[in-house]
Amino acid sequence: MRLDPRRERAILDATMELLSEVGFDRMSVDQIAKRASASKATIYRRWPGKEALVVDLVCNHLEIDVAPPPDTGSMRGDLVAVVAGFCRTLEQKHGLVFALVPALLTAPGLAAALRANVPRPDITGTVPLLDRARERGELPGGADPDEIRKVTEALVWHRLLITGEPLDGAFAEETVDRVLLPLIHAWSTATP
Repeated sequence: MRLDPRRERAILDATMELLSEVGFDRMSVDQIAKRASASKATIYRRWPGKEALVVDLVCNHLEIDVAPPPDTGSMRGDLVAVVAGFCRTLEQKHGLVFALVPALLTAPGLAAALRANVPRPDITGTVPLLDRARERGELPGGADPDEIRKVTEALVWHRLLITGEPLDGAFAEETVDRVLLPLIHAWSTATP
């Protein structure tokens, strides 16, 4: 059942705020209803529970700005810009990220629903820029842009979630110079 768009927005906003403040496990439909000035019945008419509400929020209403991959004229420059841009995106959404990561471990239903429904765009923009680098002759034939994207994402997620070190320009340059470019070079010299 669809709700009045203003009512739905208030419920989704309340959910986002509570996720960021207390996390998925400690958030309740009662708290969402109170924060949104809505009744629990209104929420349950639209969503069967908080898992469905969070999945709807993340999959259908969360705005993540994905800028087109930059064209600095070089693969290195493009990669540095993309890593820095991905870092900025995660920093902007860090409250939601930190709220959902533990829930992915404690709420298997939520984890499965998010994995099944979250679109998987290349939010880093790595693949198109590497395709462009290949056209310019900078990317060797053996390098797989999708694998490089996965490594890029893994390094940024590790820094954000595990080490907690800054996601700054120095990190972006170090990631490109010490990991991504050597990996790309290793692929170019590897024998099949």
